Amino acid sequence: MHCPFCAASDTKVIDSRLVADGLQVRRRRQCLTCNERYTTFETAELVMPRVIKQDGVRQPFDEDKLSRGIQRALEKRPVGADEVEQAINRIKSALRATGEREVSSELIGNLVMEQLLNLDKVAYIRFASVYRSFDDLAQFGEVIASLDKR
Repeated sequence: MHCPFCAASDTKVIDSRLVADGLQVRRRRQCLTCNERYTTFETAELVMPRVIKQDGVRQPFDEDKLSRGIQRALEKRPVGADEVEQAINRIKSALRATGEREVSSELIGNLVMEQLLNLDKVAYIRFASVYRSFDDLAQFGEVIASLDKR
């Protein structure tokens, strides 16, 4: 690691500790040339599978797009930011657990619906109505009736 102050490559780690529930390592470092101290954070870089859209186009997984879709469904609903973040992490974990290099957008949509169902039923219906392209009220009724059975 190069010193951000003098660009020297000779640094030493003074202190290391786990942060963010063990998902990051925080390291205090000291430059052996200029003696300045600074903090670095280390996280594992996990490769997400590529997404195969319905039209066959392949694109990189976009966590921001996933987050925006979930946030839109949860707009003005009583769900905390931590719960949303945990749901996104569960979706990402499930995608990595497939072991596939590419996954269908349909799989991602179904995982989102599963998480929304656990978070908020109104958000689930909002997302399902767009994702499944509801054409009439009967389709809304079917989804609501299936929720009543749960």
